[in-house]
Amino acid sequence: MKSDQYIYGLNPVTEALRSGRQVEKILIRKGIQPSKSGPVMAIAKEFDIPVQFVPVEKLNSITRNNHQGIVAFFSGIIYQKTEELVISAFERGEIPIFLLLDRITDVRNFGSIARSAECAAVNGIIIPSRGSALITADAVKASSGALNHVPVAREPNLNSTVKYLKDSGIQLIAATEKADKPYDLADYTLPTAIIMGSEEDGISPELLSLSDTQVKIPVEGKTLSLNVSVAAGILIFEARRQRMQKPA
Repeated sequence: MKSDQYIYGLNPVTEALRSGRQVEKILIRKGIQPSKSGPVMAIAKEFDIPVQFVPVEKLNSITRNNHQGIVAFFSGIIYQKTEELVISAFERGEIPIFLLLDRITDVRNFGSIARSAECAAVNGIIIPSRGSALITADAVKASSGALNHVPVAREPNLNSTVKYLKDSGIQLIAATEKADKPYDLADYTLPTAIIMGSEEDGISPELLSLSDTQVKIPVEGKTLSLNVSVAAGILIFEARRQRMQKPA
């Protein structure tokens, strides 16, 4: 990772946080004295920035300079709030469509999904604060610059976010190979949020239980499932197809 994508040391990290600089994640050495990590932890908690305690070897692999046990990664974008995206879409008279990504950790997959989302004029991508790909400059590059244009909201609790979306009149369509309904039989002409699950174990059971509809993309080959970025693109453009064909 390039050195301009992270910062290290107690005072530099603290000042970066206080200045409002967008930070993806903070790594702190295991066993560090609370008196040293306290200021950083307090600001991270206030702004809901993920903090991970790691062995010193992990920090040394990032930089050999005097990191003092603290390294912070800068974000490649400016995050927004889900509420802002929803209100803005409705105020513009749009029928919003969102992507909610449950623990998509691969930067290339995330970048590819963002590129498809931007091409289809999706109103926003919603991700969890923890357990998601780091949106650094590398992720922006992987999206071919799309992350500079499609809004991204980072939320501490996706379950609460889903409940807010439902209360706002937005249906939740979950993509899972365990579903019975083919993806193209769902109605995407309504205000919609499409949920895509992690590469390893799909959508969490809690989010699945909150979804209004569960759909699958039928496959006929020997491979049982599609890459998540491909699957997301299929659903996004099915939604776009239905909306273009709907009578005005």
